[in-house]
Amino acid sequence: MSKFIVKRDTEIEDLVREIPDSVTYLMEKGIRCLRCGEPIWGSIEKAAKEKGFSDEEIETFLKDLNQICRN
Repeated sequence: MSKFIVKRDTEIEDLVREIPDSVTYLMEKGIRCLRCGEPIWGSIEKAAKEKGFSDEEIETFLKDLNQICRN
């Protein structure tokens, strides 16, 4: 089990490295975290805000991603 904890300020590059399955989850939510095979720079919060997600939706993403991390 990973000790990695996903937070609002977690960089997408770190997230992808620690939890490869996060790519699929974020892309299903409409947040592209890869372009030409390279991670998009910036935090989860920044990427979600750029796509118009609310603070509540971002909190849901964090809970879901942390659950993926524990599996």
